[in-house]
Amino acid sequence: MSQQSIAIVGLGRVGSVFLEGLLDHARDGIKVVAVSEQGDTAGRKLAQSHGIPVESLDALIARGDGIDILFDLTGVMAVRKELRDKMAASNNRHTLIATEAVAQLIWSLIPHDATLPNVHAKVGY
Repeated sequence: MSQQSIAIVGLGRVGSVFLEGLLDHARDGIKVVAVSEQGDTAGRKLAQSHGIPVESLDALIARGDGIDILFDLTGVMAVRKELRDKMAASNNRHTLIATEAVAQLIWSLIPHDATLPNVHAKVGY
């Protein structure tokens, strides 16, 4: 099985639970390589306790094809636009930017006991 390098932007209520679920599946070829969170959240602390770097958006973008999937779990349209614009400017055609809708789909396919919070408005991409 090939390994997927994952980054998560936004470790609030949704991102924290999603990160925890992904960490439970690290043995299944999923590796969280970096996160981005400005606040002092439970998800940020969880990432740090697992040795996952907490980086700026620019640092995540600079990783280029070192990230296969970048989950934007902020629910903030301005962040989504910034990610898209910076990814395009970096000429990165490898990394997929995934939204909460994709996270919800993945969540429904993996076995777990927690529910992924549904707290963001549907802002799309």
